[in-house]
Amino acid sequence: MTDDTDGSDGTGDPDGPTESDGPADSDASADADEREELTYADAGVDIEASEAATAALVSAVGEGEGDYAGLLDIGDRYLALATDGVGTKLLVAEALADYSTVGIDCIAMNANDLVAAGVDPVAFVDYLAVDDPDETFAEQVGEGLRVGAERAGVELVGGETAVMPEVVRGLDLAGTCAGLAAKDATFEGRAEAGDALVGWASSGIHSNGLTLAREAVTRDHEYTDPCPFGEYDTLGAALLEPTRIYADLLGPMREAGVRGAAHVTGGGWTNLERLGDNRYEVTDPWPAQDVFGFVQAEGNVSDAEMHRTFNMGTGFVAAVDPDDADELADATGGRVVGSVSEGDGVSIRGLSL
Repeated sequence: MTDDTDGSDGTGDPDGPTESDGPADSDASADADEREELTYADAGVDIEASEAATAALVSAVGEGEGDYAGLLDIGDRYLALATDGVGTKLLVAEALADYSTVGIDCIAMNANDLVAAGVDPVAFVDYLAVDDPDETFAEQVGEGLRVGAERAGVELVGGETAVMPEVVRGLDLAGTCAGLAAKDATFEGRAEAGDALVGWASSGIHSNGLTLAREAVTRDHEYTDPCPFGEYDTLGAALLEPTRIYADLLGPMREAGVRGAAHVTGGGWTNLERLGDNRYEVTDPWPAQDVFGFVQAEGNVSDAEMHRTFNMGTGFVAAVDPDDADELADATGGRVVGSVSEGDGVSIRGLSL
């Protein structure tokens, strides 16, 4: 679930052209120490309040089986559904008048949740709400949806465009992805002490934490300012890097006997706790792309807040028997990023989350 709704995606090196092994150095900005420290809650998204509201909703409606996706027993298979949106990343697209990639994000946020459950994404419907219909941005959104569908291996089977000038300012984009899986193909969803953690690189910020990232970047900059890192023309373009889609990992993960997987989205690295009450020791995560260091420096964001909000370079993690971890990593372009032990919490880069 995106919280501010906010590897390679097939277009380039998943590590990015220039990266660091962790959060930004405290010297990254001359004024960083003098700036007020920015948190996600300060920027407008309180994760604890969001989780409490979600829990209340789930309790009231009695949602079915499944963590990342709702699973419906249809006989010999499960039908799974996941729904999510692009979030406040849309405000960056609006500022740049470039909506060409947000459709990829919309499909990715849904399809990746199905993959985390061990379900094959098969079909997608979108919901576009606007205050004023515009043919140009609608075409751009549609192009992104087409590309995202190709990467996820899903069919676009329909959608809805709603014109609601008194409800929506600009536009909102969300969707629902349907998936199917044999009953013995879904992941158990729980790690065991002794498991290895295999992780795959993200393509950047993805579609979570954009409220914090936007607040930090726009303290002293415009989205149209030249980007001082990577191969992006503008800062906005770095924030718009589309979310990587991990659907190609399903086959190899099943063959390796993966017990459970985590899509590192809202809540950052605390998503690993969805794999059960264990201690998750992350000792070799993928390097954090430079966009994270820039956001941290500009917002004077703490290391812990960065890791509780963003994927910090690793967008997807699976728990698997250590005897099968290296083979899975080698076959899929992943890496062994850590291990599972008895205890609780997440340890990463000297932090305990």
